[in-house]
Amino acid sequence: MLIEISEPGTILDMIVAFFVGIGGLYLFYKVRSIVNSKNMIGVERLDYLEKQLIDMKIKLDAIEMQGFEQKGGDPNMELRQLLEKLIKNAGQTPHATQVKPEEPELAARFDSNNVVDRVLYLITQKDMTSRDIQVTLRRSREHTSRIMKKLFEDGYVHRTGSKPYIYSITQKGRDRIVVEDQENIIPV
Repeated sequence: MLIEISEPGTILDMIVAFFVGIGGLYLFYKVRSIVNSKNMIGVERLDYLEKQLIDMKIKLDAIEMQGFEQKGGDPNMELRQLLEKLIKNAGQTPHATQVKPEEPELAARFDSNNVVDRVLYLITQKDMTSRDIQVTLRRSREHTSRIMKKLFEDGYVHRTGSKPYIYSITQKGRDRIVVEDQENIIPV
């Protein structure tokens, strides 16, 4: 079987077309991978910015909820004003709960950095939701939820109902408060 060779120019054109096609495919896949990597960077950046926006919205909601300007002087003044506002608003909404400010002499017995003891002390006074505790302690929702979950798992508090849970102190929690209270008494 003999193959007739056509003109050498036609063969050369076919070889050049083959290599141009291979080069085009190579360039296509390179450009596509670069575009995809830029899109992934954009998606990661969008996720980061969305998280930042959510954090800012939470902070803005907390500021709007406080509804007053921060004033100098007594560091607990802001907390007292917030609590007074919550107590006033409690009569207007059916599901609102009243939050009492901590008594100064008992609050002085607890280290301000020991949030667990403060939470147990607050729940000793009255059953509270996680939101009530969050507002009183001026901590983030996530921070308060982690504390309450840990207290529940350790058996210091009992939760009832469905979300939002209402927390009440257990005997183990009362015992911890009494022991801590006896160890940390500061003369007032």
